Amino acid sequence: MSNIENASIVKNANIYYDGKVTSRTVNLEDGSTQSLGIMLPGEYTFGTNEAEIMEMLSGELDIKLPGEEWKSLNTPETFNVPANSSFDLRVKTVTDYCCSYIK
Repeated sequence: MSNIENASIVKNANIYYDGKVTSRTVNLEDGSTQSLGIMLPGEYTFGTNEAEIMEMLSGELDIKLPGEEWKSLNTPETFNVPANSSFDLRVKTVTDYCCSYIK
């Protein structure tokens, strides 16, 4: 889905890793939340509270999910991240993403 309908966007950015990763929170009409963001090349670790579905809209990266080996992903790719965990990324090119939070 290339458009998000009936949503409100939080103006303030979520800024991580000295601005190398940024996102905007999108609140959907059904009460669910997504974030739209950009990651610059670099190595990052992210923690989760809720389960997440990460959709790569453009870019190339390596990912290490809990209990798994590193694997390379190229657009378009989608991956799931379990709740209450962390995952590692090696972002190779500017990567545009959409993250859906699963309650």
